[in-house]
Amino acid sequence: MKVIYPGSFDPLTLGHIDVIKRLDNMFDEVIVAILINEDKKSLFTLSEREEMIKEELQAYNITNVTIKSFEGLLVNFAKEENCKIIARGLRLVADYEYEKNIARINSSLYEGLETIFLLANTNYSFISSSGVKEVASFKGNISPFVTKNVEKRLKEKYNY
Repeated sequence: MKVIYPGSFDPLTLGHIDVIKRLDNMFDEVIVAILINEDKKSLFTLSEREEMIKEELQAYNITNVTIKSFEGLLVNFAKEENCKIIARGLRLVADYEYEKNIARINSSLYEGLETIFLLANTNYSFISSSGVKEVASFKGNISPFVTKNVEKRLKEKYNY
């Protein structure tokens, strides 16, 4: 069985890695789908985000994960991949409300599409990519939130 785990991964956090590892244990094939959104200014380029994810997959010896990117509607990407399961991580109750509505819209656009929700590990439930970028922009300690590889890349972006 195949699952799509979509996100911007800008940057990849320990929470993302935790979800990927858990999905890897549950599914035969995991597609980490990087959203390309031109309206949203990303800190990292698409190729940089792909590289970060590849580095961590190798470091954690995760082998049945494919990294792909997509623009536009997730349901169209899911149709192209012939995949009927989307996975989303939930950190907070507010995440559930938002994700529940997106899941309902998606299932109305693609019959049979299911969205599963994984509760964030409590060690990572407060971590967000935007929060990590904000801390990094002020040259704060980001080591509790990202791997050493990602930390190095963030420090290069913010010149510290």
